[in-house]
Amino acid sequence: MTFHHETVLLHETVTALLPRPGGVYLDGTAGGGGHTALLLRRMQEPRGKRQEIGHIYALDRDPDAVAALRARFAGKPAVTVLHGNFFEADKLISEPLDGALLDLGASSHQLDTAQRGFSYHKEAPLDMRMSQTGVTAAQLVNTLPEADLRQILYDYAQEKFAPRIARAIVNARAAAPIETTTQLAEIVARAVPAAARREAHPARKTFMALRYACNGELDGLEEALLTLFGMLKPGGRLAVITFNSLEDAAVKRVTKALTAGCECPPDFPVCVCGKAPRARVPQKPITPLEGELKRNGRSRSAKLRTLEKAGL
Repeated sequence: MTFHHETVLLHETVTALLPRPGGVYLDGTAGGGGHTALLLRRMQEPRGKRQEIGHIYALDRDPDAVAALRARFAGKPAVTVLHGNFFEADKLISEPLDGALLDLGASSHQLDTAQRGFSYHKEAPLDMRMSQTGVTAAQLVNTLPEADLRQILYDYAQEKFAPRIARAIVNARAAAPIETTTQLAEIVARAVPAAARREAHPARKTFMALRYACNGELDGLEEALLTLFGMLKPGGRLAVITFNSLEDAAVKRVTKALTAGCECPPDFPVCVCGKAPRARVPQKPITPLEGELKRNGRSRSAKLRTLEKAGL
């Protein structure tokens, strides 16, 4: 199967890592390998006398992505393809990193491949599993209590019509199991007011919430970011692309914690707590330029944040 992914903020993200020959980097959500390929090219650019290229770990939890990455980078000893979740990067990689990048959210391949069950536009089994293992979205909507469904919609999508949608799902499954994407999309559409149906596709938030619940994308995200930060060498950088307010809020909380310094009361003449910032923010958040927005509509909500580890 061909794996296609439209890489978002490609040049901006790779540039943020300050790639150099001899460096060690992690692409923690490698997908189709767009960021990895450019990172490798930048590491190979001549800079004075010839130097060691370095190494890139291309990691993804999706077996389709892993197969595509292995085919794309076959014969490239500077790239090691790993199958796994970046939440477990410290168990898969033992050496310190000069940089790590994450492109959060679902890939174009996952959204556009109907049988993966991520899209409410195409009829398919209601799946949504990035790793293709574990509990499916169909299992969630057909087995969870109404209160749990309502909470998933609140927590993972801030869906204001969560009570109506959860009730509609429970009523529908009492008559017959909800097995396909279009079945669920129709149930949600009937559950929300007509005005809401005119604003945007009424099932968008429900599908996003179920995707998060299936894949645990937000559960433990902050801990995973802190773990990746801990894997960096002094001066190393962590670049993260987010696509919605929940993801971005998690990155901002981690940034705040790592960049916090002295906690002494302001009236203390000197610092006695001894706490210093563990990181700095080397650049403002970056969003796609007009050309990328026209080329790839899915990039419209993307935001790149970068952290640099202190110590150099």
